[in-house]
Amino acid sequence: MSRVGTTTNDRAGSPRRRSGSSRRQVPQEQSAPVTPLGPRRRRRGARATLARRRRLVVGFCVAVLLLAVAGWVLLASPLLAVRTVQVDGAARLAAEEVVGVAGVEVGTPLARVDTDAAALRVGRLAQVASVEVTRGWPGTVVVTVQERVPVAVVRSDGARRLVDAGGVVFETITGSTPDGVVPLEVSAPGPDDDATRAALGAVTALPAAVRAELTGVAARTADDVTLTLTDGRTVRWGSADLTDRKAEVLGALLQQIDAGAIEPGALLDVSTPDAVVLR
Repeated sequence: MSRVGTTTNDRAGSPRRRSGSSRRQVPQEQSAPVTPLGPRRRRRGARATLARRRRLVVGFCVAVLLLAVAGWVLLASPLLAVRTVQVDGAARLAAEEVVGVAGVEVGTPLARVDTDAAALRVGRLAQVASVEVTRGWPGTVVVTVQERVPVAVVRSDGARRLVDAGGVVFETITGSTPDGVVPLEVSAPGPDDDATRAALGAVTALPAAVRAELTGVAARTADDVTLTLTDGRTVRWGSADLTDRKAEVLGALLQQIDAGAIEPGALLDVSTPDAVVLR
C-alpha cells in the first residue's frame, strides 16, 4: 500500500502562502482630457478683451477732458477772476495807494496772481512793517498790512520824520505830531545807529504813566541817553544796559515825588538804578 503524504499547508485550517510580492500598487490618477476652446468661445474672449480696452481708453479720455476743463476754469475762465482787491490793516496808509502799488489787475485769473510779487511791491512802502497777500476764492485778493507804529519824531534834512521802535525813519509829517510820539535828538537817526537804538529802547521800556510825561529824548552817544519830562526835569538814563530795571526805578521814584515822600530834584540820575541820585 502506498501512503499519501500531507504537508503542513495541506492541513485543514492552515493558511496558504501566497506567491508573488506583497506590495499593493496604487492606481495613478488619470488627468482630465484638455478640450480645446471652440471658435465661439474664442470670439467671446476676444470681444471681452476689446471691451475692457475700450473702457480704459474712454476713461482716460474723460479724465484728460476733465483736467482740461478744470485748468481752463482756473487759468482762463472769468468765473474765478479777480473782482476785488481788499486791504486789511491800513490806518495811516490809504487803501487805494496799497491797491495801486500791489499791481493786481481786476479780471486777472485768480490762480495766475503772483502773490509773492504783489507782497514785495507793497513791502517797499516805507510805512509798511510787514505784508501778506492771499487769494480769497472765488474772486478776491486780500492784502494784509502791518503798519509801522511811530514812537518818535526826528528832524532830518530839514523835515520832521516819524521813527518806529526799530529806528526806521519812515514818514515825513508837516502837521502836528501824533499823540504819544516823542521828539528824538540824535546825530544819525536810523536802525543801524547805536545811539538811536539806545534812545528808543529807553522810550519803549517806560511805563505808560511815565511815558505820558515825556517831552523829549536825546542821545549824543549810545552811553549818554537823556530824557526830558513835562515839568522840565531831566532824567539821566545813561547806556542801554539794565533798561527794564531803570524804567522800573524811575516809575517808582516819580510816584514817591508826586506823593511828597521825597523832595523833587531838577536832575534824576538813574544811570545806576540801584544808586539813584537826585540833584
